[in-house]
Amino acid sequence: MSVKRISQFFNPTSVAVIGASNNQTRAGFVVMRNLLQGGFKGPIMPVSPSHSAVHGVLAYPSITDLPKIPDLAVICTNKNTLINIINELGELGCKNAIVIAAGLNKEQKESLQQAALTAGVSLLGPNCLGLLIPHLGLNASFSHTVASPGKLAFISQSAAVCSTILDWAKHKEIGFSYFVSVGDCLDIDFAELLDFLGRDAKTKAILLYIDNIENIRSFISAARAAAFSKPVIAIKTGKTAAGALAAEIHTGGQQSSDAVYDALFQRAGMLRVNDLTELFAATQTLAMHPKLLKVEQLTILTNGGGPGVMAVDSLLQSSGKLTQLSEETRAALNKVIPQSDMTSNPVDIFGDSAPARYQQALEILLHAKEVKNLLIIHTPSALAPSEDYAHIIAQTLNKLPPMARPYVITNFMGEDAAYAARRLCSNNSIPTYRTPEGAVRAFMHLVSYRRNQKHLTQTPESNTDDAKINKQAAKETVNEFLEEQQSYLSTHQASQILTHYGVECIQTEVAYTPTEAKEQAIELGFPVALKLISPSIPSKSEVGGVVLNLNDAQEVEQTAFAMLLRIRNTYPDAIIEGFSLQKMAPRAGANELRIAVKTEPNFGPVILLGEAGTGLEFAQAAVALPPLNMNLAKYLIAAAHDKGVLKDRILPEKVDKYRLCALLTRISQLVIDQPDITSVELNPILASNGQFLVLDATMTLNRYKIQSHRKRLSIRPYPIELVEHVTLKNSSTAILRPIKPEDEQAHQAFDQSLSKEDRYKRFFGELPQFNHDQLAKMTQIDYDREMAFIVTQEQSGEHLTLGVSRVLMDPDKVHAEFAIVVRSNCQGLGLGGMLMRAAIGYCQSQGVQFIEGITLPENTGMIELARKLGFKITRDFEEGSINMVLTL
Repeated sequence: MSVKRISQFFNPTSVAVIGASNNQTRAGFVVMRNLLQGGFKGPIMPVSPSHSAVHGVLAYPSITDLPKIPDLAVICTNKNTLINIINELGELGCKNAIVIAAGLNKEQKESLQQAALTAGVSLLGPNCLGLLIPHLGLNASFSHTVASPGKLAFISQSAAVCSTILDWAKHKEIGFSYFVSVGDCLDIDFAELLDFLGRDAKTKAILLYIDNIENIRSFISAARAAAFSKPVIAIKTGKTAAGALAAEIHTGGQQSSDAVYDALFQRAGMLRVNDLTELFAATQTLAMHPKLLKVEQLTILTNGGGPGVMAVDSLLQSSGKLTQLSEETRAALNKVIPQSDMTSNPVDIFGDSAPARYQQALEILLHAKEVKNLLIIHTPSALAPSEDYAHIIAQTLNKLPPMARPYVITNFMGEDAAYAARRLCSNNSIPTYRTPEGAVRAFMHLVSYRRNQKHLTQTPESNTDDAKINKQAAKETVNEFLEEQQSYLSTHQASQILTHYGVECIQTEVAYTPTEAKEQAIELGFPVALKLISPSIPSKSEVGGVVLNLNDAQEVEQTAFAMLLRIRNTYPDAIIEGFSLQKMAPRAGANELRIAVKTEPNFGPVILLGEAGTGLEFAQAAVALPPLNMNLAKYLIAAAHDKGVLKDRILPEKVDKYRLCALLTRISQLVIDQPDITSVELNPILASNGQFLVLDATMTLNRYKIQSHRKRLSIRPYPIELVEHVTLKNSSTAILRPIKPEDEQAHQAFDQSLSKEDRYKRFFGELPQFNHDQLAKMTQIDYDREMAFIVTQEQSGEHLTLGVSRVLMDPDKVHAEFAIVVRSNCQGLGLGGMLMRAAIGYCQSQGVQFIEGITLPENTGMIELARKLGFKITRDFEEGSINMVLTL
């Protein structure tokens, strides 16, 4: 569905209720009641063949009898009537419908989806609670309570969770811009809602409750765009195998591993929480503090030693960090805390502290340069009510400008004694929590959110190992194996492909009988490793299919016979293709790693990293979505350390992380280039002296068939097919290509090279030079929805950006805006025409209908170029600008 259509869906001026009822047990009764009580200003039209009026409102016996075409229809009838109703709504001209009915099977869902498509009706649901838009007074749902107007948007696949959230929000006095129950997502899904809400000025944060996502590519693209402008917080169910099965039954969609969803949320710059309690806490925290934390360290001020220790334990167990207080700050605190001359973090001012001492300590910390985040813990005191301390916190904070003070959260412990204090904090926009652990969890949400947001604005390092990749040779090798109907490759075969991506595998010989194994071992030299080759047994070491350190020919032959006998007794149906032999590699002092590629439902290929072992499941690995660059590979290694699946061993030499990043990026490139590879297993990889040697590799192949409804990769990789060599008017050569994240430094130099006049023409005014975050957004683009072409040329050993054209499409890919700028000293070389034609060609390939741009009347060069390329030129006298529009 288009964003334009969805905007109409969420701004109705009239509503019809199909299946309206006076029977209190029917959905049609509740929906009518909610619409009438919500304060909706437009006509509400009940349709009921059995009631002349519903809730006192004149009812119409059929859809065709409605006095006007409703903007929105809420269908409250049972599932067997849906197709006919959709057809009737389509014939009437109603374009938007909510389907409440649940329990549709796969065939019924497909029939409903096709009927809605044919009738031109947009659907929310089925199996949903409905839609609440508080600022319109619209409660088109069968919820038991109402939603207040506010700045949070909530989207949920679970109707039951919607009811819980509404209850909680009412108690906490939290309001919503939109409250949407999407149900089974037959038509309107998360991606379209994220595109709409990401641009909505009334929405400051977006909350998601997810059971399953079908179209990952669209979701991650929309989520990334939304997360650039506002917090997006998600709960994803199905963390356990049983939970995933329940979610699959609930939504009817295939479930991928939970660790893969973690990778998705991280890559999109979102925040993931684990349960509703965390969702509520994270919502409160982020709603009151939409800006990113400056640093991750936390300072704790407490009037009780025990709660302070609880907070520290909770922080450090969550990989959090404590602030190191300066000598100056500690000396100032020692003066106001008479019991102590050794104040540290947490700052304990003791239970007998009167409000005045609290204020003194608080002011010292608020003015300390090293204190950027502050948790204030208060236990009930006999000296003064908790509310008095809350007043002090609010008053002291209000003396400082918001930009000049640390980020402050509070924990008032207790129930009756603390309730008024917590309420006072909330009223002053100070996040407050019931327990020290709850406050720390909320703070760590901000830390996680900061880290994930940094993913969106990190500048990757360039990987200089691209010369090691021979894509075409690898593709030919893959094709040869497939033509021979070889779908399972063991080390000696997989290495023929891996070597074309700079992945070094140990020399491996193959034997088909124990006697051949003996002969091969003699040629290799002892000691050797003997391994069974069998596509039927994925983990051979677990069944005695791997034997190391064999020292003579007789031992090799006997071991091979014993291995065959054991396997045939244990796995009589197993396919055994022979044995592989390798000379033993020196493992002393080496780190042993494992890298795998698996193909997941909905996601496509994912990359796993962990330590060498017998069974690398998702629980024993860190996971990332390709494509990877050097920086994303670095994050994957860090995630593996954080998860404890990659440990720093006490060895003579640490793993060379830069070269490991380079290896991971080459594996990522293998995944991108070779769609016929469905899985890869490199285990173990010996890491020593900056080298990575694969001792065992397996690979599975399957001829990839392009699917019209789903892309193979979750994230569109760099469009290398758009790179071309060009000749400029001065006869020099250059490269015209899409921009890369690695271009940030060159782009900054390009920005600085523009004259004041050129900057004025491009930006319609004098703008300061772009900062890192702005440049990151310009270079780390989503190739699915925007494009920037640059012309780059090597001069004196540096790659200079000579010009850039940029197109930004709306999510519906109907309309695109373009902008173009050329380095001031490179004008007249034909760069503008090259860049503009590349932008137009890209828009045509994406099915864009028209492309437009705006410039100033004095930018005659741009106007003339646009005219030559077929743009329609018009002048806007009111704005003092020139509009350029090209219909494609």
